[in-house]
This record gives sequence, structure tokens and C-alpha cells, in this order.
Amino acid sequence: MTQYILALDQGTTSSRALLVDHAGAVVGMAQQEFTQYYPHAAWVEHDANEILSSQLAVARQVMAQNNVEATQIAAIGITNQRETTVLWDTQTGQPIHHAIVWQDRRTAAICAEFKAHEAMIQEKTGLILDAYFSATKIAWLLNHVDGARELVAQNRLAFGTMDSWLIWHLSGGALHITDASNASRTLLFNIHTGEWDDELLALFDIPRNILPSVRDSSDVYGQTTEGVFDTPIALAGIAGDQQAALFGQMCVSDGMVKNTYGTGCFMMMNTGAKPISSRHRLLTTIAWRIDGQTVYALEGSVFVAGALVQWLRDGLGIIGSAQEIQALAMSVDSSDGVVVVPAFTGLGAPHWQPNARGTLFGVTRGTTRAHIARAALEAIAQQTADVLQAMQDDAGTPIVELRVDGGAAANDALMQMQADLFDTRVMRPQVLESTALGAAYLAGLAVGFWANIDELKQQWQVDRVFQRAQDAKVVQGSRKNWARAVRAVNHWAEDEVDV
Repeated sequence: MTQYILALDQGTTSSRALLVDHAGAVVGMAQQEFTQYYPHAAWVEHDANEILSSQLAVARQVMAQNNVEATQIAAIGITNQRETTVLWDTQTGQPIHHAIVWQDRRTAAICAEFKAHEAMIQEKTGLILDAYFSATKIAWLLNHVDGARELVAQNRLAFGTMDSWLIWHLSGGALHITDASNASRTLLFNIHTGEWDDELLALFDIPRNILPSVRDSSDVYGQTTEGVFDTPIALAGIAGDQQAALFGQMCVSDGMVKNTYGTGCFMMMNTGAKPISSRHRLLTTIAWRIDGQTVYALEGSVFVAGALVQWLRDGLGIIGSAQEIQALAMSVDSSDGVVVVPAFTGLGAPHWQPNARGTLFGVTRGTTRAHIARAALEAIAQQTADVLQAMQDDAGTPIVELRVDGGAAANDALMQMQADLFDTRVMRPQVLESTALGAAYLAGLAVGFWANIDELKQQWQVDRVFQRAQDAKVVQGSRKNWARAVRAVNHWAEDEVDV
């Protein structure tokens, strides 16, 4: 009887489930979008119960569609949107508030209150003090939801990112855990000691008893409770989505780099057994922990990438579907001077300007929706080039190869723009589902489905290589024009006026 790994990929806009066979092929996939809530400007929330129900639904759906029984699932691996924060009552299993999403900016003012501690926070966690991360989201929920602190006193409140929330329910409340990669995104985890940090907990006034236990990224944690599937299935792998993608791309040696083009863009470089402190405002984070051995990474996060294409579809209505953007963008030879800076929720690495907002420059009477579409794709590539440059400078070595994945990596025009803007080989693999693949690999290693990492490395195969085709002077001019637009956005953000 053929065995599979079931990968649960809990993303920012949808929940997905994928079946992965022993050859590393994705043999089935089901996906379900869920509601995005925007209660105020720059606030973003999710209904954790809807996420749970959608994730269970697609897991059962992909198994049913492929006639796979629970007994054929060797293990479940989970990868998740990181930093998104939910608090729940362990007695009822219900969240006390909507989950606060990683994109949410409501706690920017709270971050400003801790500015004096920024150097200490960065030294311990490897992170920038920013509303992006979980700590200030937890603090906001504790201080704004009636009864939250009382539940803490009764030892009934639990915090988790989406991996913890799912595993708690999948295990029937038996497991309140996370892995080192997700813990390292909270602003509460000391990446050097591998423990929750008492000084940071005291600083943000967050009680230790709400935190999950931190486990290895590849381990058998337990099993699903009765009623989730026909028979219990091992829960055996966890990683935050970008760390999972790094592993799925088999960037397992020092210096290897991947970029995931999803809702945002997330670039990671494997830096091995030692964390590298960034001089260019990148993040130092834990890539994974296996057999107690921690592997570190440098990361640059771009907040808006695929979300920009969604905005063109849903906000402006200039495309009917995301798939239309390539043909529309390539129907013109250039953006004709139009530059989009998609700072809808601030600018991420390496700028870290939380007050920046999305802006269109260079619009004339001759500007068409095609020019805006092309400028949007260029903006995704430009933001990524900014992070590539910063990462190269931090590492002190040229980046000659960039492995890419995520939905937008299928866009040939975008990949060519990326190769043009930063003179590096852009390597697109045959399997673009690197995030889910990484979760599957971590789970499969834990249960012996695959013998070791060397076996997995043999499964990575390239689909297409993109290399620079544009004239260097044209690229230089494009980069300068982009930098000018970013400076203008930053100036706007810094020069706030009272109205």
C-alpha cells in the first residue's frame, strides 16, 4: 500500500493540504481561501476557527480526492504563516479574539515605547523591533481583551502561532507546542540559548505560562486525536513557512539562498551553525532545529508581493484574475516611467519604515492599466533586489544563484525581471510547492519515510534558469529610479502633519 506524507500549509490567505509521495512529487492538493478582516486602517485579522475548519476540510478533501486512507499517511507536517498571533481559552478551546495577522500594524506605537531596548532585543532575538512580530500582538490582546489577564491567572490562556493552534486542536488539546523556527519569530525567544527569555517576557509583560513548549522542527510530537481522521496519524514536523521553503529548496549548505514569492516576498540565506548579525537591517533567525542542532539564516521580508497583484484585481479591478497580469504587463515595452511602491502595510527589509504607504509615481495621461501592471511586477522584483543586495553585503560574498518558489515564481516575466535587476542566476525548480515540501520532508525524516537529507537532495530538480538579458545601463537607471521613489515614500512617512 503506497504511503504518503500529508503536508498542511496554513498560509495568509488560504489553507492548503498536499500529499507528497516518496519521490518528493506532489500527487494531490486541495485549497480553501478564508476571510480577511480589516477592522481599521492597517489592521489585519483572521478568524482562527475558520482557519482550523478550512485546514481540516482541505486535509480530508485531498485524501478523498486521491482515494488515500488515513492508514496510508506516514505522518503530518505543518507549515504556517509566521508571527500571526492567537490566544485561546484552553478550557473551551475558543479564541478570545480574532488572530492578529503578521501584516497588522496596530502595535507600531507599542514598539516605539520600547525603542530604548532595541539593541538588547536584537542581540537576543536577531529581530528588528517591529509590529511584524508576535510579542506586541500578544501584549495588545492581553491588555485590550476583557478577561484575558484573568484567564492567565487561572492558567487557562494559551498563546500560539498558527502551528500551535492547529496542533493543539489536532491532538485534542494534548499538545501545546511550537518549533524553534516559529519561536524565533516572536521577539520572546533567545536564539542563542534556545529558550524563552525571562528578560524579554518581563519587558513585554507576557506571562510564561501561556507559551508553548519549543520542540525540534523534525520530531514525532504525538498523534491526531480520535475523530480527526479514521485512525490516528503521527504529527511529526513543524516549520514556519519561509524556513520550510528553505528546507524544501534543499538550501541545506551555508550560503544557499531562496526567495518565496507569495503574499509577501521572503528571502533566506542558510548561514549554518552560527548566527550572522546583519549590518543592513536584515533579520537573523533560526532556520530549523533537527536532532538538537540549530541551523541559522539571514532573512529579508518584503511585506507586499502577491498582495499587490490581488490589489490590482480586487482593489483597482484592472485584471480579472492574477494569471492575467503577465500578458497585460508584457503588452507594453516598459512601464513608461510609472513606479509602484506597494507599502500598503509599511516597508519591510532593508528599509523598515512602518509608516510608509503605497504610492504610484510617474502617472501621466498616457498611463494605461498595462503600464501599472508592468510597474507592479517590477516593484516585486525591485523590492527583492534591495534585499538581495543587503544580504550579499552582510554575507560578504556574491550571490550567484537564487532558488525561487511560491505562486508568482511561475510568472516568467517576473523571473526574468528578477534576473535582470540583480545579476544572478534565478533557478526555478520543477516543484514550486517548496513550503509544503519542506514541511513534508521534516515530517518524513522524523518517521523514517526518508532516510536522510542526502536522499532528499537528489529530488531537487531545476525547471528553468533565468539570466540577465537586459542592458546593464538600463538596469542601473531602473534601480536609481526605484531608489528615488522609495526615498520619496520614506520622506512622506517621516513628514507627518496633523490634520
